[in-house]
Amino acid sequence: MSQIIQADLVVLDENLGTTSHDVIRQLATRVVAAGRATDVDGLYGDALAREGQAATGLPGGIGIPHCRSESVSEPTLAFARLKPGVDFGAPDGPADIVFLIAAPAGGDADHLTLLTALARSLVKPEFTAALRAADSPDELVSLVQAAVAPAEQPTTPAADAPADTAAAAADEAPAAERHLVAVTACPTGIAHTYMAADSLVAAGERAGVKVHVETQGSGASTPLPADVIASAEAVIFATDVGVKDRGRFAGKPVVASGVKRAINEPDAMVADALEAASDPDAPKVEGAASAESRKDMRSGNVSWAVRLRQILLTGVSYMIPFVAAGGLLIALGFLLGGYRINASAADIVAKNSLADLPAGGLDQYLGAVLFSLGALAFGFLVPALAGYIAFAIADRPGIAPGFTVGVVATTVGAGFIGGIVGGLLAGFAALWISRLKVPAWGRGLMPVVVIPLGASLFAGGLMFLVLGRPLAAITSGLESWLNGLSGSSAIVLGIVLGLMMAFDMGGPVNKAAYAFATAGLSVDNPASLKVMAAVMAAGMVPPLALALATAVRPKLFSPAERENGKAAWLLGASFISEGAIPFAAADPLRVIPSIMIGSAATGALVMAGGVTLSAPHGGIFVFFAIGHVAVFVLALVAGAAVGAVAVSIAKQLGRKSSTTTTPAAVAA
Repeated sequence: MSQIIQADLVVLDENLGTTSHDVIRQLATRVVAAGRATDVDGLYGDALAREGQAATGLPGGIGIPHCRSESVSEPTLAFARLKPGVDFGAPDGPADIVFLIAAPAGGDADHLTLLTALARSLVKPEFTAALRAADSPDELVSLVQAAVAPAEQPTTPAADAPADTAAAAADEAPAAERHLVAVTACPTGIAHTYMAADSLVAAGERAGVKVHVETQGSGASTPLPADVIASAEAVIFATDVGVKDRGRFAGKPVVASGVKRAINEPDAMVADALEAASDPDAPKVEGAASAESRKDMRSGNVSWAVRLRQILLTGVSYMIPFVAAGGLLIALGFLLGGYRINASAADIVAKNSLADLPAGGLDQYLGAVLFSLGALAFGFLVPALAGYIAFAIADRPGIAPGFTVGVVATTVGAGFIGGIVGGLLAGFAALWISRLKVPAWGRGLMPVVVIPLGASLFAGGLMFLVLGRPLAAITSGLESWLNGLSGSSAIVLGIVLGLMMAFDMGGPVNKAAYAFATAGLSVDNPASLKVMAAVMAAGMVPPLALALATAVRPKLFSPAERENGKAAWLLGASFISEGAIPFAAADPLRVIPSIMIGSAATGALVMAGGVTLSAPHGGIFVFFAIGHVAVFVLALVAGAAVGAVAVSIAKQLGRKSSTTTTPAAVAA
């Protein structure tokens, strides 16, 4: 691997212009002249685009313009010590030390590690003082090479070490020590991400607080261990892009800002986080902590079974918005155009307009439009599932091959099962290709040409030529089995789906049942509509059962649970199973089995009553999409009542047991 900086890329004590743009162009010219980039305008334009997102000046007279660029052939640093200094947007004035950090669009992990090591060194005053004192380009090159050498790289275990090291560091901390967790991320993921992480860690040390940081940058990102997140007092999001897997931090007090504030004001951010930790009204990360995030496991070192489940659930979670939007649009189309609109919607939309309405008038035309929109959205269901399964494996390079093989799966009739298999194939193919070592000139082509082409060809070709027909036969057999269900077999399926929906209330088991229903949902398949009805009704029961129990037997619940019970009415009616989580978290052994009994009863009654549902979400508010709505409501009420009685009995028995043991304990 060639050196990341060389003497002809160093400028000492020169005037390179009056603006940051002048300096960037001069340094970009040197990078091209050194043969490390192909086009001055391309590199200059990419660096300016990054400047347009946020200024790259840092306190202490430092500027770090940086970018990824197709014009760069190998990762490079160009350095200028300016006289006079130039404004790069830092709050304390012009910069006299400027690094242009130029990375290829598909830079490999080793080079990116060197670039980020330099960025982290820039927060150390002794390093910047040495840069200002260097007498020659060769001396400055030696300083930079020492800063990025593996032996000299700073160690902040919580920020970028392997998960087992980070967890060990957390285990060694005194039990009473306060600690925070943080995520840092910037658009390029090279410099600010890691400088912010080190600044927050240092600020925490000054405040007597341990700060564990997850850097979501260009290098490998090791997720924070779940137990570290669970025990943290608050979370800091210092990001200019979305936080990956944000749901892991659900319910934690949060302080959020752009990544530069963590570099410029790390002490203030740590102080704000500590204040939020003690303020019950402080903003919190939205959502409820999932069952997976509550497990005491190290996320970066999980078994293949757990990893596979995470991959599949990623695909399902991205698929659900397509399902919800498409299903509700189809349901609205039925509401306006009638239940036979699916047979004529395409013809009506093609032939008619607002100025030339069909025989059924405006309602029929709008119903056809809504149905057609919903059907188009539903067409993305399997491609989205496959695309984001591949994304969970290979990150962004996996998306295009995943979507492609998902469309192939739909075309050959492999359906939901084909989407899962194809997404896994595309993801692992993209991951394998991305790890191939290629010459410097080919790195820029990897993410935009080589990986999508190779993974799409492999996974798509395999689906077309080998797997398509067997998977289509399996899908067809599953549909035939569902259509043939009646009597006791349908009731058993309803019971199983009900148990799954209530088991973890939005967790992996719940989502597996929901995915089973939504993936096969088709207005032309009555059996799939029955399954969808059973799943939604069963998923509504847990919050409704607990809301009913708190209303009928309030003395069995704490004041906080009684307040949660009031909100659970609406959550249950809206098909938000997570409304039961506060109750289950407080008393899982009594609550979870009780609500599972109620949901199983509802699932059985819905299947036995032949209830159908053409909308995948919305709860009672999509009553117009429910066939046999009276039976649906009856099953819902019955299940909620059964669950409420079961949880009340369990609570009452627990209370009697407790009061029985108390006198003995007192006597002792």
